[in-house]
Parts: sequence; C-alpha cells; structure tokens
Amino acid sequence: MMLLSIENLRTYFYSRPRRAFVRSVDGVSLHVAPGETLGIVGESGSGKSVTALSAAGLVSGAPGVIGGRIQLKSRNLLDGLERYVKVEERDGRVMAVEKDERGWRRHAETSMQGVRGKEIAMIFQNPRSALNPYSTVGRQLVETIRLHTRFKTENESKERALHWLERVRIDSPRLRFDNFPFGMSGGMCQRAMLAMALCAEPSLLIADEPTTGLDATIQSRIVELLAELKAETGTATLLISHDISVIQRLADRVAVMYGGTVVETGSAAQVLAPRAQVRHPYTAALLASIPSTETIRRKSYLQAIEGEVLDTIEVPRGCRFYGRCDRVTEAVRSRCAGLEPPLAEVAPGHKLRCWLYPA
Repeated sequence: MMLLSIENLRTYFYSRPRRAFVRSVDGVSLHVAPGETLGIVGESGSGKSVTALSAAGLVSGAPGVIGGRIQLKSRNLLDGLERYVKVEERDGRVMAVEKDERGWRRHAETSMQGVRGKEIAMIFQNPRSALNPYSTVGRQLVETIRLHTRFKTENESKERALHWLERVRIDSPRLRFDNFPFGMSGGMCQRAMLAMALCAEPSLLIADEPTTGLDATIQSRIVELLAELKAETGTATLLISHDISVIQRLADRVAVMYGGTVVETGSAAQVLAPRAQVRHPYTAALLASIPSTETIRRKSYLQAIEGEVLDTIEVPRGCRFYGRCDRVTEAVRSRCAGLEPPLAEVAPGHKLRCWLYPA
C-alpha cells in the first residue's frame, strides 16, 4: 500500500496580462511508499514546488488545484473538489475554469485538519522567512508540539522541544531555544525548521529545496543530517532539489519533471546511473549540465541545455521537450512534433515519456 498517491493532478493559475492559463502542474502522477524518499528534479518552472504545495494544501492563487486525486493512506485530500470546480475543455485543452475558491478553501481547510503538521509536514527553501520573526524558535516549536502531539503541558512540551533541537544537532539547544530567527544562521534556522517538521512524527515530510541558499559546508551537513534522520525515524520524504547530488545521496526513487509533467520516473539507479542506456533526453541533458567526477577526470566541458524552459501557457501539441531536444530522429520527428508521448514503462518500475522508447 502506498502512503501517498498523486494521480493526474492539475494545478493552474490564470495570467490576466496574457488571458490564458499557466499550466504549472498538468497531469502529474506520483507515489511514495512508507519509509521511501522520492526525489523530484527539474529546472525552475518545471512544476516541482507547486506539486508539493498542492499535496500539502498550500497553493495560493486562483484557480489553483482544478483536478486529480491526492490519496494519503486511505484518505483523498481532494475529496469533494468536483463540487467547487467546473472545467470547460476543447480538444483536450482547458478553455475556462469556474471555481468557487472561497468555498473550496473552507472545505479544504476542514479536510486538512489533523493532516497538515501531523501527517504531512513541510520544510521550505528559505527557513528564516518561513519562521515567525516575532516569536522565539523554542516558542514556535512548543506550539507545534502541543498542537500535534500528546505532550500538552508547558514543561513536557519544552523538554520535547529541547530533545528535538538536540536531535537535529543544533549547538547549545537551551540557548537557541530562546533565540529569534534573525539571531540565527541560515543553517541553524533550517535545523530548527527540520525539528519543527519532525517533532510530531509525521508520515510524510516534504522538503522543498532544503539546501538552497546555504554555503557548501552547511549544505553537506544538512544532507548528512537528513540521511541520519531518515534512517532513525523512517519518515517517508518527498524531496525537491535542483542539486542532483543531493537527490543521488538521499533518494530511493526519482521523478524528473519538465513543463508541468513527469517525463521520467524510476529508481535512483535507473534514472541517475552514470552509464544508463535508457534515459529521457531531458534527464540526460540535466546530468550533462552538472559537474561530476567523470567530467573532472576527463577535463571535459559541461553542456548547457539549449533554449528556454517551456512556457506552460504555450504548451505544444507534441512532446514538451521537442524544441530543445538534440536526439530527435527522422523516424520519430512527426510524432514528437504532433503527439505528446505517454508515460510508458521501459523496464520494471522505470517509465519514460519519449517516442524514442516505445513501450
């Protein structure tokens, strides 16, 4: 049984200047098993963070989530969405959306009670801005513990907060307990956010770019800490990162996103292995654009991905990566340009959205 199953999720935003929908998440399907870490990679604008925010019920802006299913254990977090959304489609494209945003927000907040913070916890890429600047780190941690755990008294919750500050390796936890976020470094704030996310022992942790904005040494320590806590707690993790080395270190499985959809998914070995024979052209381009021991040994140049990230307002009829792909052959060109490929299984557990690899 899967802990989290996302099926055909669509999260759109309306661009008033262009009078069209931004298809930020466009038919995404993912799953996370208990105790597993799923890494999501892709360039900025590929839909990674919006997918995570949709799963946590934190999307702001209309129309937001307009379709799909988000199943946490036996509970559909989007149950009842169809009562608030009416979608008009033509030739498979969304032409208009009518959504009772206020009604859906009230419904969603009620359905997320006991889920967000308790079953699903999230750490953000800018921890200092995510923390309340007017409250001490200790006070924020105590509030979380009293709200989501059995530790309700002041003394119990404070001792539990200190326990978690020690567990995330914050130096001088009793001193840091009384610090405000602005008095702590970025690395310390990220550790405090991690303590706040894990103190209720959630089923699922969503980590959105947890090492962004930190220097290399601190990044390495945060990655080591995440690895240690994963082994200790067994919490399933949805890990989003631009840094493929972080995904390689922590993820059991990987999903590669481009243009609001998943273009490749499989085990970390299948997707990110240096000499994998079957790989989506976009995944290959991502790996070729980052330094590795192989490129350093050969003293070879990194390869930039030509072109711009797909504008998800102007989604092409065919493959979303077609305009930037350097592997198109004459045998598949017409299909690449005119028909979007399905996410097809090319090996057990390994799926690709590419006409070069027919199912």
